Amino acid sequence: MIQLEQLKHELSLLQAPIKDLSVSLDLEKLKEDAHDLDQKSMDPSLWDDPQNAQKVLQRVKHIKDKMKKYEDIYEKYEELNLLLDMAIEEGDLSVEKEVQDEFVSLKEAIETLRVETLLSGEYDRSNAILSIHAGAGGLDAQDWAEMLLRMYTRWSEKKGYKIKTLDILPDTEAGIKNITFLVEGENAYGYLKGEKGVHRIVRISPFDPSGKRHTSFASLDVMPEIDEDIEIDINPVDLKVDTYRASGAGGQHVNKTDSAIRITHIPTGIVVQCQNERSQHSNKETAMKMLMAKLIELKEREHKEKIEDLKGDYSQIAWGSQIRSYVFHPYNLVKDHRTNAEMGNIQAVMDGDIDLFMNEYLKSI
Repeated sequence: MIQLEQLKHELSLLQAPIKDLSVSLDLEKLKEDAHDLDQKSMDPSLWDDPQNAQKVLQRVKHIKDKMKKYEDIYEKYEELNLLLDMAIEEGDLSVEKEVQDEFVSLKEAIETLRVETLLSGEYDRSNAILSIHAGAGGLDAQDWAEMLLRMYTRWSEKKGYKIKTLDILPDTEAGIKNITFLVEGENAYGYLKGEKGVHRIVRISPFDPSGKRHTSFASLDVMPEIDEDIEIDINPVDLKVDTYRASGAGGQHVNKTDSAIRITHIPTGIVVQCQNERSQHSNKETAMKMLMAKLIELKEREHKEKIEDLKGDYSQIAWGSQIRSYVFHPYNLVKDHRTNAEMGNIQAVMDGDIDLFMNEYLKSI
């Protein structure tokens, strides 16, 4: 009975965070928005613009999914409360294991939804464009860049997100020099934006016959994929567009033609490139999306009103902005230097278990 009474007490402590969730979500406003969008979706004229119609339907789904998550949490809390009351009254200890498991599951659901309420930035719901660049360290750094690519790929797969390579420069000996890829899924940018910065690895180098410990670096740049209906005034005179032959994977057709595109924004020095698509036109379209995302990010960071106000060299990530260390030797530890979040199971981290670091960062901003 003591165990059941303790579980009852612990469950009662979840009442406050559940109530806080309802306030953070503003459930009444969500219900109003869902009703208004439902009415809008039933208007036949909406489909005169199929692209806008899809956005309306996606918005309806997003709101209803959020409401359902809260409703499921509240219902589970009520069910557990009732089950515990009956078990305590009848002295039935057989439900203890079931209640404990459900209690843990409920706490996880509350925490997951709480983190989602923090994703309220203008572009947080957008897809994310990630660029990984090997830093100092030669083959070790290139191998590290590829390890990071695998880590984010595994994380994306667990989230149900899709990965699409936009540009890659592999090395003939080991790893990759740089790669740019798209992560498609709701809130992808919101979760990944905190991963931007320099990532450091400390390990025994597999490329050093003497077996010495090496420190290598790779930088990660993260930007939102900008919606096509967002208008950005970019002066064509400020752009330098180069075509070149694609390298690496991509098929024989890609490698036979100068379909790859590199665009330089002359005033800021921002360079973007894409070689994934089969046509030059498609690559240019994707590269322009990437450029617009970087210009918007830079404009907001520097508090400028217009793109043409941006001048000077653009630096993606300063090498001093190290955000996380991954230590494989002489001990196993992954530590985020901004939040002090740590995890000793480094293999789990490399397999994509990085939610702890993302969530702690979101709570800190």
